[in-house]
Amino acid sequence: MAAGVNKPELIMVGAGMAGTRFLDELLALTDHYRIRVFNREPHGGYNRIMLSPVLAGEKSLAEIMTHDADWFAAQGIELHTDRSIVGIDRQLRQVRDSSGKSYHYDKLIIATGSKPFMLPIENIDLSGVVSFREIGDVHKMQQAADGGTHAVIIGGGLLGLEAAYGLQKQGMDVSVVHRSSVLMNAQMDAEAGGMLQSELATDSAERQGMRFYMQSEVVEIISNENNRHIQSVRLKDGRELSCDLLVMAIGIRPNVELGMQAGLEVNRGIVVNDQLQTSDANIYALGECVEHRGQTYGLVAPLYEQAKVLADVLAEQGAEKEPVYEGSLTSTMLKVTGINLFSAGDFNADGENSETLIFRDPQAGIYRKLVLQNNLIVGVLLYGDTYEANWLFELLQNRADVSTFRDTVLFGSGFTSAA
Repeated sequence: MAAGVNKPELIMVGAGMAGTRFLDELLALTDHYRIRVFNREPHGGYNRIMLSPVLAGEKSLAEIMTHDADWFAAQGIELHTDRSIVGIDRQLRQVRDSSGKSYHYDKLIIATGSKPFMLPIENIDLSGVVSFREIGDVHKMQQAADGGTHAVIIGGGLLGLEAAYGLQKQGMDVSVVHRSSVLMNAQMDAEAGGMLQSELATDSAERQGMRFYMQSEVVEIISNENNRHIQSVRLKDGRELSCDLLVMAIGIRPNVELGMQAGLEVNRGIVVNDQLQTSDANIYALGECVEHRGQTYGLVAPLYEQAKVLADVLAEQGAEKEPVYEGSLTSTMLKVTGINLFSAGDFNADGENSETLIFRDPQAGIYRKLVLQNNLIVGVLLYGDTYEANWLFELLQNRADVSTFRDTVLFGSGFTSAA
């Protein structure tokens, strides 16, 4: 980045995946700003999606770092780690960090991400009770697994199952407590969820099967004799599960505290317009902390789309048409404990004009489902075989009429062309 003492000051709070992608996009367009980044964690940017392999011992933190201290230095960006921004003075255009030092900004970006939701019950501050959101959580879980035997995971969604898988790889016996009757109910229907649960509950040469407590809740955390470490949990039906480690993976909520302190418009997230601008013209926000057109996002793809638009906005290159973020149609492509999964749209639709196409191969562990309305794909669910997932998602996005190849669309474009 070219030197320059008179460059406008750009400050970004947070160095997560949305923020670092924004930096990549901005630096590809301009060196217009002097940039400072403040990160609450003691690192630069890393791939949060890869926390599960780190927990399982399959990767190290170094291997999932995407923007380390050397990268920031090479770009001429001033990185402050282990440093939170605790206050914003909008009149003076200054931020105050956790050490009490203040910094001027011309443009400010809030990219504070989200916070894990913790059950509002007693004893959540005991040793052995953790969330699963960042690398510090992974280190706590690994330490607990080193001397423990049994873990209880609250939440049978993606994060919960990834935590369960990683702890199994560390040699722990794992029980999963889930409020729904369907595992990963945001991504799967009852049939696919049942297939996944059956697979994970089966003993193998590599691991003992997971135990599942479906349509159940943890209502009490019980401490050991010295009241410092967790000993067990009690379920709503009265059953007690012994555990050395309790992982809460029951969802996230936008981290909006800084926006609220600054007096910005905040609902579920920090409210932004189509240019990712907050209610203050000099302050922008992106990522999981944002609410745009009434929507919040917790998947990576929409956050990257936001990062691209915000970089275009702040590059100030005089484009004829102002960059616009219009929201995102999300899809989920996952590999959970070695099983491929893709879902998008309303795969549970059952309205008057809905029809469902399904292919099953239970022996091979394959389940493919499309939901159509008036010959348009409105939902896709692929379990065990994600062949042509991107093609099917394009048909959904583009609202393509599939009436001429309805009989083969479930199997992919190759079959459609042949027909």
